[in-house]
Amino acid sequence: MNKVKTIEDFYKEKFDWMPENFKNEIGHFNVFNLEPYIGEKAKPVPYKRRDFYKIMLVRVNDDVKVHFADQIVTVKKQALSFSNPRIPYKWEQLENIKDGLYCIFNEHFFHQFGNLENYSVFQPNGKHIFELTDEQVEKLELIFKNMFEEIESEYVYKYDVLRNLVFEILHFAMKIEPTTTIENKHLNASQRITALFLELLERQFPIDETHQKIELRTASDFANQLNIHVNHLNRAVKEITEKTTSQIIAERIVQESKILLKHSKWNVSEIAHSLGFGEVTYFNNFFKKHSQLSPLKFRAL
Repeated sequence: MNKVKTIEDFYKEKFDWMPENFKNEIGHFNVFNLEPYIGEKAKPVPYKRRDFYKIMLVRVNDDVKVHFADQIVTVKKQALSFSNPRIPYKWEQLENIKDGLYCIFNEHFFHQFGNLENYSVFQPNGKHIFELTDEQVEKLELIFKNMFEEIESEYVYKYDVLRNLVFEILHFAMKIEPTTTIENKHLNASQRITALFLELLERQFPIDETHQKIELRTASDFANQLNIHVNHLNRAVKEITEKTTSQIIAERIVQESKILLKHSKWNVSEIAHSLGFGEVTYFNNFFKKHSQLSPLKFRAL
């Protein structure tokens, strides 16, 4: 699989220089205009994971396709996109991009200021691209304008302000299409157990060269890790998600297998091993059951 693109790689490729304050105790944040990096000779963005977060406001002259994990989204006019280290992405038809704005930041920038993975826009099954109205674009442009002004200021607490501006964009997007799974009440026991289960599940991904095999694959595996009876886990997950524990695990493994089949150079046996299958035959049967195609046929699509 391709090497994960680091934030250092980003600066070397784009500018051939590094910011003076890149290595510091507060993490990293920066904001850019998109115009200098697009045009008729632009190349497709490589499909890979990055080790940083990116929020981008983009306007297009014609349709542009964006690949997020195993999904494809078409931007027709203007959109807000969210990418993160867990989900690989690629933009196509870059010559159709008119202009845009974007900011990048690493996880450490939000250390002690909340968990970014709690927000649906950064979750594997969340929505990552939002089509916008002209009025919504104007509001977001103002937020990015404030970012540019703040990062150039001498204000000693400017990075606190920049975090708040990032949160403002996050909530702006989630208000456009609020998730139905968030309830305005305190977490009960089933919700806490389910949240812990989902967190353990997500910690195992993405699969790459430095993280080559998942260890928790069954409801019993997760129950043992959480130190609860498997029946207790199953009841809690079913109550909150209306899905079985095994179904959720299988869906996540299928999603990762599709990513690896489409966007890695690993063979099917290597992918099967990384996903915890002892025999490639078991993986082939599992994948076909959930996708109606064999792994090789899916890869050939």
